[in-house]
Order: sequence, then structure tokens, then C-alpha cells
Amino acid sequence: KTPSDFLGAAIGSRVVVRLNSGVEYRGVLACLDGYMNIAMEQTEEYVGGDLKNKYGDAFIRGNN
Repeated sequence: KTPSDFLGAAIGSRVVVRLNSGVEYRGVLACLDGYMNIAMEQTEEYVGGDLKNKYGDAFIRGNN
């Protein structure tokens, strides 16, 4: 399986996306594309383990 196959199977599940900066986004994986752009729902932003923001929908740009 490719990483895209693995992530595609997780659509609708709660996921954690950790950026290189260490910031984490936790929410429900809505969709993704071949560039690893990720759309999430019910998203929460954590910095240093602390909840900083809540977003209804979020888009995280992948840059392969």
C-alpha cells in the first residue's frame, strides 16, 4: 500500500497531523489529494500540547 492508500482508508476517522514546527491539528479526516493536501473537520490546534484554537473546517496544504 502507498501512503495515499493508507490515508484514504482513514477518511472519516479522527487523526492527528503534526507539522514540522511541532504544531498539531486533531480532527476528522475529510479528504486528501495526491499532493497530500488535507481537509479536516472538527479541527483543534495544539501548540506545545496545549489547545490553542478550534476550527470547524481546516485545510492543511501539503507540499511534496
